[in-house]
Amino acid sequence: MTAVRGSCLCGKVAFEVERPFDAFLNCHCSRCRKASGTAHSCEVIVKAAALRWLRGETSVVRFDLPTARSFATAFCKNCGCPMPHLTRSGREAIIPAGGFDEPPGAGPDRHVQWASRADWYVHGDGLPVEE
Repeated sequence: MTAVRGSCLCGKVAFEVERPFDAFLNCHCSRCRKASGTAHSCEVIVKAAALRWLRGETSVVRFDLPTARSFATAFCKNCGCPMPHLTRSGREAIIPAGGFDEPPGAGPDRHVQWASRADWYVHGDGLPVEE
């Protein structure tokens, strides 16, 4: 197993994630679109123990959407860059794939929440879709 490192834009926060990843997906739900500002989030899911903070964990702010059973986001309080966070159960960690500083050695393996995708999104990458 190998670790992949990541950080925020300002460099105050750094982390590493042990491979292999449990999932690497593009989520098209409306919440992920709002949180990312893009057509979909691109995130890695790993067991909680696979995430290690290298520095700046206290600079990470978490927002749990109160109306959702399981939606949260986390970001660097200095630069606003999306950061990893644990699921509410604490069993898994969600890692924004754009935060990796080096090639993660994998790519998205599927689209999720496909039925919720933005009507302007153009699909052309050949990945399988899940409703």
